[in-house]
Amino acid sequence: MQTTNPFQLKLWLLAARPKTLTASFVPVLVATMLALADKGYINWILSLCALLTAFFIQIGTNFTNDALDFKGGADTSSRLGPLRVTQSGMLSLQEVMVGGFICFAAAVVFAIPLIYQGGLPLAFALMLSIVFSYLYTGGPMPLAYYGLGDIFVMIFYGLVATISVYYVLTNSVSSSIVLAGTQIGLLATAILAMNNSRDIQEDEAANKRTLAVRFGLNFARMEVTLLIFLPFLLSVFWVNERYWLAAILPLAAFPAGTFVVKGIWTHNPGRVYNKFFEFTALTHLIFGVLLALSFLII
Repeated sequence: MQTTNPFQLKLWLLAARPKTLTASFVPVLVATMLALADKGYINWILSLCALLTAFFIQIGTNFTNDALDFKGGADTSSRLGPLRVTQSGMLSLQEVMVGGFICFAAAVVFAIPLIYQGGLPLAFALMLSIVFSYLYTGGPMPLAYYGLGDIFVMIFYGLVATISVYYVLTNSVSSSIVLAGTQIGLLATAILAMNNSRDIQEDEAANKRTLAVRFGLNFARMEVTLLIFLPFLLSVFWVNERYWLAAILPLAAFPAGTFVVKGIWTHNPGRVYNKFFEFTALTHLIFGVLLALSFLII
């Protein structure tokens, strides 16, 4: 009888990048809590299906990114970021790619109840999410290699993720969910911009033309600064949306964001940027969780 290799499971967990999955968790949480506040009740099964769909799309994206960045020469032994399983040779390119497509297929399965509830708009959103997740580093014109990755994250990990879940749960779209999706999307994009700032030299050597590579380090610093601080400035609009606590509670994430901004302006890219990357993700998580909670406090 063949037994499962625990080490192999650890490799797949490493490739899934579990610390990054807050980028999927936060928009689903925010949309669910806003829908609950607006409607008074929700279908929790649909919310769970939305979360699993989001997780599997992101894990599939992480897998294909791991494999295709290695194939394209963007991931080398000199990379400053966390270990990548394809580049290190721990899993083959083919294995990781197959794993990615299996995750995309799992996302479709978990999205079936969402499509049944939301109809063609949800089916279209799901199709676009999966296609562009692959095109992020795959296809003839990979988005990440042409400076379009930031737009992809803003749209799909901000607006599409939040609005789709809210629509499934309420059968409507509101200005509140657009505002929330914009704030969450900006902070999710800050995570990517922080990653690109750290990898600017390696990406340039691999001809991966991120915005940081195209416009230089100071532009990358200004981009991260804007992406982190703008969501806090937008919070003032929650007063007009009758959720005034949503303008206040997320401010608790401001110190973490300030730490990142101060750090990138006083340090050049290096392994220290891994710490700033972690705090960018922490800012996104704290902001999102507190925004979600603010909808439930009357």
